[in-house]
Amino acid sequence: MKAAVVVFVGLCLVGIWMLTSSNIGPEDLSYIIPRSEVKDKASTPSLDRSDTDDVRSGDTGDPENTVEPKSDSKEEDEPSKRNGDRKVAFDDTSETDTSTVENSGETFEDMVLENEDRPQKDEKSDVVGSQETVENFPPENQSESLNEIGSQNGSPHVVEWKDEEVVEASSPEDQITDRDWKLCSVTARADYIPCLDNEAALKKLRSTKHYEHRERHCPEQARTCLVPLPEGYKQSIKWPESRDKIWYNNVPHTKLVAYKGHQNWANISGQHISFPGGGTQFKRGAFHYIDFIQESWPDLAWGRKSRVILDVGCGVASFGGYLFDRGVLTMSFAPKDEHEAQVQFALERGIPAISAVMGTKRLPFPSKVFDVIHCARCRVPWHIEGGVLLLELNRLLRPGGFFVWSATPVYQKSLEDMAIWQAMSALTKSMCWKMVAKRKDKVNNIGVAIYRKPSDNSCYDKRAEQNPPICQKSDDPDVAWYVPLQACMHRLPVDSSNHGLVWPYDWPARLEKAPYWMNTSPIGVYGRPAPQDFTADYEHWKHVVSNSYVNGIGIDWSSVRNVMDMRSVYGGFAAALQEMKKVWVMNIVLIDSPDTLPIIYDRGLFGLYHDWCESFSTYPRTYDLLHADHLFSKLKKRCRILPIIVEVDRMLRPGGNLIVRDHVDTISSIENLAKSLHWKIRMTFSKGKEGLLYAQKSMWRPSESETNTP
Repeated sequence: MKAAVVVFVGLCLVGIWMLTSSNIGPEDLSYIIPRSEVKDKASTPSLDRSDTDDVRSGDTGDPENTVEPKSDSKEEDEPSKRNGDRKVAFDDTSETDTSTVENSGETFEDMVLENEDRPQKDEKSDVVGSQETVENFPPENQSESLNEIGSQNGSPHVVEWKDEEVVEASSPEDQITDRDWKLCSVTARADYIPCLDNEAALKKLRSTKHYEHRERHCPEQARTCLVPLPEGYKQSIKWPESRDKIWYNNVPHTKLVAYKGHQNWANISGQHISFPGGGTQFKRGAFHYIDFIQESWPDLAWGRKSRVILDVGCGVASFGGYLFDRGVLTMSFAPKDEHEAQVQFALERGIPAISAVMGTKRLPFPSKVFDVIHCARCRVPWHIEGGVLLLELNRLLRPGGFFVWSATPVYQKSLEDMAIWQAMSALTKSMCWKMVAKRKDKVNNIGVAIYRKPSDNSCYDKRAEQNPPICQKSDDPDVAWYVPLQACMHRLPVDSSNHGLVWPYDWPARLEKAPYWMNTSPIGVYGRPAPQDFTADYEHWKHVVSNSYVNGIGIDWSSVRNVMDMRSVYGGFAAALQEMKKVWVMNIVLIDSPDTLPIIYDRGLFGLYHDWCESFSTYPRTYDLLHADHLFSKLKKRCRILPIIVEVDRMLRPGGNLIVRDHVDTISSIENLAKSLHWKIRMTFSKGKEGLLYAQKSMWRPSESETNTP
């Protein structure tokens, strides 16, 4: 009896110490006490996403978790009952594969309560792995009203549903942890991009005149095979060293080096491919070229006024790579294999880039978002077919934005170049672009012409000939997913409810300030007035990134450079990472979600539209970290989880990180698939219906290949 009293008193003292500790407050107890003994209250809704399939699955404020006596109500046990007889790994640590869990013998409470009277590990602990953070998950009673908000703020894109019935996220194949994986049997091998290497579809093309063979042609059935590693693959060199050199075996292509070696693009040096910082147009170095453009038109103001740049036909993207030092974020793109793996070189170096082509369809960006568009000898025939390709740049360019053109027609006098210059001069004048500078660089022996897009419609209205014509009012310039190009111009905004009316705040102030045009929006994505929604979302992600992702779950951020937010809303996750100067984030806005991508660009960040039921236009092994906030539970309405995880595996570098925040049943399916891929499960965490998974891709590849090619 005395012993029991002593134990009771000891536990009380431990509890008092926990409450008075500077590191733990009452709100933290829900991560120490078994879930069955914790009941959540939410006097102030949380910004974390709630249990809903809608894009707006989130609430407001921060929940206060209070400890109450264990309830006898049957409702307390419902989460575990919904999972059947099997509890997911983060509900029952005994089912976790401890051989693949970092610090699996030390739970969250073990790390916090570092004293001799540490309590015994509870078998129902919600945390597995390394976790030193407070995660705030939403109350479960918010989803219905948020679904209503979702129907009011739908996407402008047209989404074709594959089936009328919902595709279940958890299928039997998702639960298999010893799946018989195969390597893809494809011609592209280690460089395989499913939607760009669809040989069956390419053979059916009637023409390649407009680069149709470089556009997206996705397989009807998503592939579930794995892409092999190049022989001798090594962990990628860290930024900023990677800007100057990469491992040859990681991108073992020599044609580009041979073809462009005299132009100072890339050289082979022992086990490395080196990048001298030159290019076709800046043989004396990228910094000199960047400064030459700035001197030609000082109003560009690199890194202050001009923050988000589009680089067309980027080569190995040295221009974008060196603009980082000027505070500029550059979206580079080029066709796949036009000069052999140029975009792959860029991404391996740690420079943002996608594989894309200006062919027959719009690029996957919203209108009026890029501050500057750059083309250095990109050899795009801007002047042909009514100027349809240059008019696509006009759609993307911010009113008052600049087009920087340093191609040979600007400064060379061959008959062909002079003819192109005359045609471009006539076209840009008819588009109301004003040439504000034309200058020749005697050091590099190249020239540059800088054009400025008008800021209002006055010039359009004064044109003697309406050619190019103004687009129809029904043509939404922000709809860009598989939309055919048209040789027309959209009128510029005239009221404060549209983005593009005025220039954003200077960088970096624009990162934290809600764009002016959000003031006219009645509600934001999560249900508040839009500016408050924006601010609360930013505060939420700053808290999560600082307290959980950076200082909590154990990511080695020194090895993280290329990051993707697979389901971004306001870009809050990317904004919260800006203090980590070496990291850039590709923000993905889903095509069936509210169109928040213009907001992301106004913040001085970038991204594109995408549908994760299809493959992404990037080479394999090009991202260090993928972040998915309630992505998979949303996608299960239209496609299966398995092919998406295969795509995640394709995009992640070996050693790369995956963070998933979602419903516990979805987390369970993803964890099983990750284990079958021999990934390391670094941490799993859950509270109520909400969960978090942090997994790390390994170097493992299956030994067998597919027997049947697609």
